[in-house]
Amino acid sequence: MADAREQAQQLSGEVVQVVSFRLGGEEYGVDISQVQEIIRMVEITHVPRAPHFMEGVINLRGQLIPIIDLRTRFGMPRIDATKSTRIVVTEIGNKRVGIVVDSVSEVLNIPIENVEDAPEMVAGVGTEYIQGVGKMGERLIIMLDLTMVISSEEKQALETVEGATP
Repeated sequence: MADAREQAQQLSGEVVQVVSFRLGGEEYGVDISQVQEIIRMVEITHVPRAPHFMEGVINLRGQLIPIIDLRTRFGMPRIDATKSTRIVVTEIGNKRVGIVVDSVSEVLNIPIENVEDAPEMVAGVGTEYIQGVGKMGERLIIMLDLTMVISSEEKQALETVEGATP
């Protein structure tokens, strides 16, 4: 019975597809349309005079990608990369950006009726980043809008990185 309902929801567009990942003890999700690719952690080259929110850059198939550590962005303590650490590549404005997360879990289909507006403060993350909270059984997935992780001023600062990069 649940399968028929799930198929009906998918056909009617009532399911939100999210890529789920972990950051600290919390589970987050981003709309799958915001994710271009997910890659293993690679060495990040630090750039002199880079904006404070940027860890550095990586070379991804000949293209320089600025890297932002989501832990740092959310005021969480830094940790060393593990074998589970991943970089989620997204586009913010017209710039490809990599977002470092602790681990990527899976792609989830969350019924739209199980997504609620975010409370004022969730897991220490400001509401400007949060689209809502998805419920999957006992799990709560904090749904982020990656395009809001950096401000418009910071987006402009990213443009200057290309000129400063060797």
